[in-house]
Amino acid sequence: MNLFQFGEDDSKNVEIERFGEPVVPTYEIPYHTDIMESLCGIDLDSARRVAGNGFYYLMGDIARLHSAVITYARDFMINKGFTYCVPPFMIRSDVVTGVMSFEEMDAMMYKIEGEDLYLIGTSEHSMIGKFKDQILQKKDLPYTLTSYSPCFRKEKGAHGIEERGVYRIHQFEKQEMIVVCEPEDSYDWYNKMWSYSVELFRSLDIPVRTLECCSGDLADLKAKSLDVEAWSPRQKKYFEVCSCSNLTDAQARRLGIRIKGEKGNYYAHTLNNTVIAPPRMLIALLENNYQEDGSVLVPKVLQPYMGGVAKLEPKK
Repeated sequence: MNLFQFGEDDSKNVEIERFGEPVVPTYEIPYHTDIMESLCGIDLDSARRVAGNGFYYLMGDIARLHSAVITYARDFMINKGFTYCVPPFMIRSDVVTGVMSFEEMDAMMYKIEGEDLYLIGTSEHSMIGKFKDQILQKKDLPYTLTSYSPCFRKEKGAHGIEERGVYRIHQFEKQEMIVVCEPEDSYDWYNKMWSYSVELFRSLDIPVRTLECCSGDLADLKAKSLDVEAWSPRQKKYFEVCSCSNLTDAQARRLGIRIKGEKGNYYAHTLNNTVIAPPRMLIALLENNYQEDGSVLVPKVLQPYMGGVAKLEPKK
């Protein structure tokens, strides 16, 4: 898994492995917002009046399912030995420039007018910033943290914001994982981290594949990155739901994150990976569990977080 893929853009990304058998049912799978609306679970019109495109109200069973996914993902990572954290949802500019490039910052971040603060686009930024200007003790490594946060993104670029749907939006919630570790351990952690996402999605009976990002699709600062993609039976293809990255010492150099060594201090390695981001996660879950009668089955691992509900029924 440590071989590097060269290529000019994402068309040269390489599929590594598939997990679970993709299924295309004999009946039609509706668009995800149609499924949500049939369950009285989303209100895009009201959100558009209140905030504009790229926002939503989740309602009833869909809102509950959203919370169940987040809580399940939190407990999943705690059971992997990660420490749960709720970080600041705003960060200063010196943290922003330490964790990402100016181009990414301009395309993603919302600036708080009149203050040196930005709304986070992902809790990775706040979590890595926690270690800014710190000299870490070897005995305390690795730091393995899993964080919950809302995420805010301008989503500037050619893809834009969807008029109707929750695939690409300005505000969403996410469970994240980060690792700060010894340099020689970072690729072992990289492989563990993406495997956790695969395991989580397979526990929900969602087929996934892993896709190695080529050099032309790597964002600045990233040494290696892999996407986990979920199967869409409606589109009959996979779509991105998680992104795992090893930034080696790039962020650590910018933020001054060092490890105390016997012969002098040296830079730590940092990694991040999406555990789960419910807007896209909900699309995969709804499509893969949609039944011909319009109902949606709730995966067994989520049922305890749904008060024992095993099936969501369309509202008459």
